[in-house]
Formats: sequence, structure tokens, C-alpha cells
Amino acid sequence: MTRSIISSPDAPAAIGPYSQAVKVGNQVFLSGQIGLDPVSMQMVEGVEAQAVRVFDNLKAVAEAAGASFADVVKINIYMTDLSNFGVVNEVMMRYFSEPYPARATVGVRELPRAALVEADLTIVLG
Repeated sequence: MTRSIISSPDAPAAIGPYSQAVKVGNQVFLSGQIGLDPVSMQMVEGVEAQAVRVFDNLKAVAEAAGASFADVVKINIYMTDLSNFGVVNEVMMRYFSEPYPARATVGVRELPRAALVEADLTIVLG
């Protein structure tokens, strides 16, 4: 098994002991992204802005892996308040089109840096 580390300067640098993404064979596993601006490393304000930033960050890492959101097979979304589900769902629909990837949405008590939303992806290339 050969692992390749994927990173993009257009997404926030890792804030812990992890990689932005790891490629194994034709699969790419993207670490969770929160609403951090990759330049300022500051959290953007509000759930919609954070969701947009999350998907922009994920898109940058996917592109660094030579992929697009059309290659995504699974997305996991974590939210601190599930009443924001509709907002996050609407933002996600700006980035994905049918056929949609499989998805799990999970309510959690808290996220790093007091984020309101986080998401990670699994991509299959080819």
C-alpha cells in the first residue's frame, strides 16, 4: 500500500497532527475542514459563511488531488446545531449536483475553534 499526502495552499494548513488528505490507490480521504479562512486562519462568521468556507476548503484539497466534487462518493457533515441543517443543505447543493454522493449528517456537541459546521470527504478517482 502506497500512501501519498495531498495538500493545498488554498485550504487552511493542518492545525494538528494530520494531513489535509491522503491518497491510497484510487481513493482519496480528505480530513475534516471547518470554516477557517486559509489566508488569515480565522474563522468566518455565521453558519452559511462557514458552510461555504468548508466546501471551498474541501474543493481546494480535492483539486490538489486531481479530483472534483463529481468524484466524491461520501461526505460526512458535523454540526453543533441541527436546526442549521437546511442552511448547510442549501449550501451543499451549490457545490454538488445529481447523482449526489452518499452522506451522513451528525449533530455534535462542539467542533474545533468553536466551528458551527465541519465536513470531510471520500473520493474515488477514475
